[in-house]
Amino acid sequence: MLGPTSPLPDLARPDVGAALFSTWGVGTPERQRATVDALAHSWDSRPWPSPELFSQNVYVGMDGETLMHHAQWASEEAYLAFVRAQRQERVDEIDAAVPGIERHGIANYRRYRGFDTRAAGDPRVPGCIVVIKADFDDPAPELRRRWIDAVIEALETDPAPSPDLISADFHLIVDGARHLANDRAQVLNYAQWTSEEAYDAAIAADDPTPEWERVRHFPGFQGTTAKRYRFARSFIRP
Repeated sequence: MLGPTSPLPDLARPDVGAALFSTWGVGTPERQRATVDALAHSWDSRPWPSPELFSQNVYVGMDGETLMHHAQWASEEAYLAFVRAQRQERVDEIDAAVPGIERHGIANYRRYRGFDTRAAGDPRVPGCIVVIKADFDDPAPELRRRWIDAVIEALETDPAPSPDLISADFHLIVDGARHLANDRAQVLNYAQWTSEEAYDAAIAADDPTPEWERVRHFPGFQGTTAKRYRFARSFIRP
């Protein structure tokens, strides 16, 4: 089992202008480990690529098949400059070590709001990162903001909140002609839970309040998909 070797990123840092998320399909737990090792060598053996990259983070899918990447850049332009000048040599090195990686595209998000249950000295440690993507039938960003507002209201007013939800950070996918992946109207929720078992228990104990019913039946909301990850490694700007 892969374990974290560095602290988790701060999703709320205000200087992040582009939060880039992508997934790779690698096939097996053994190839997950080998790919994380290849990534670590690729990043640790080179100078830091840009002062506008704050952190590059890797997560291991609990399905035993995938990896998720989460990069915090000052801007999308800075990332594209990295792609033009430096990215390919890193990709080539990783592919030589672990052939056959399937890359499923990359999307640019910006954090909109967060919900955090931590207080000073909180001993809880996130053992499971649940990444939930919500789709909408209307591209208007305002619709997605109102839905996120409704979710946070439901969390704040829940009479029986789970003690195992540590935080949830809601991101809006960046729209427009320079979109990195596609033009889906989407929200990404990066939620930290104490464990996968705790997340399962919270889902099984579902007892919707009127606020949660409003979220589920929100006009334009089409549903969600969820993937579970374990944090593996963060590469941080010196």
